[in-house]
Amino acid sequence: MFLVQYTGLNPLSFDPASNNEPLQFSSSSGPLVTDCPLENGAENSKKRKRPSLPPEGIRNMAMESSPMGMPMSDPNAWATAMNNLGMAPMGMTGQPLMSDFDPGLGMMTGIAPMNPMMPGLGIVPPPISQDMPVVKEIIHCKSCTLFPPNPNLPPPATRERPPGCKTVFVGGLPENATEQLIVEVFEQCGEIIAIRKSKKNFCHIRFAEEFTVDKALFLSGYRIRLGSSTDKKDTGRLHVDFAQARDDLYEWECRQRMLAREERHRRRIEEDRLRPPSPPPIVHFSEHECSQLAEKIKDDSKFAEAVRVLLTWVERGEVNRRNANSFYSMIQSSNSHIRRLMNEKAAHEKEMEEAKEKFKNALAGILVQ
Repeated sequence: MFLVQYTGLNPLSFDPASNNEPLQFSSSSGPLVTDCPLENGAENSKKRKRPSLPPEGIRNMAMESSPMGMPMSDPNAWATAMNNLGMAPMGMTGQPLMSDFDPGLGMMTGIAPMNPMMPGLGIVPPPISQDMPVVKEIIHCKSCTLFPPNPNLPPPATRERPPGCKTVFVGGLPENATEQLIVEVFEQCGEIIAIRKSKKNFCHIRFAEEFTVDKALFLSGYRIRLGSSTDKKDTGRLHVDFAQARDDLYEWECRQRMLAREERHRRRIEEDRLRPPSPPPIVHFSEHECSQLAEKIKDDSKFAEAVRVLLTWVERGEVNRRNANSFYSMIQSSNSHIRRLMNEKAAHEKEMEEAKEKFKNALAGILVQ
């Protein structure tokens, strides 16, 4: 920062770029006299002097020594905004707002960066609270006009919503209302399937979807007027409520049964996936199968499967006088085969004991040496 000294001005005793103290004027700095050269060259030697103010006036002009302050509702938000701009968070008096500011990091500890899309900054409107009442406005249709009810009145009463409700009751229609007018007003809520109009200024409207019923209930309490007529037969106050229809209940029950079937199917698939595999099915007894089973019993690799089939046939009661000899021969073959396997097992166990004894003696001889 360079200090430029103009002609006719006294040099400053401080650096204005680094001084944060407020300016003070007092009578001790001498009379306020400024030597200003005249623009006329002939009178350059003559100087015009300004009259000095009395000391009382100077004291009245003295500014307060207390630093200037601005009300700051949220210093953290102010510091965060300055940090996002790449500046150190400083107050109006030049004092740092945050002591833990790190200029190398460019962020402040404990201060979240400010989102420019945050509500309250003027870019995005703040979210509407759910507790705030919905403001109803005038609805202009092609052949009628709907006027909203008094917002100070309580909301219209409704009955309990039936399951799968797609039908609404609309009362308070004008006497001159037609089915085309009803379609014009309520078609804005959703697709209409059927309208059952009565002669006593009410009707039932069935929609294609359930959520459109909630939109139709929004029109409850509106005053309707046909065109610009003020005749009593051309005006009315709408009352929209849930209606219980057999078609809606039937469709809802069908949908519930379909969901139940899908749930049972899903559970069955899950149970089948987790169920352990079942054993292979046992063939039914016949002369052909009996002859094949007798051959399998003699085969060592198929003996276990053949014995299981033989036991299953005996438990089922397949034995009779005609095939008793076949079963007796198969049982005898199985018995002889099992006896042979037992003898082989005993021989192998004896050989194992002899091998263990030889190994033990050899190990003892090695240890003695």
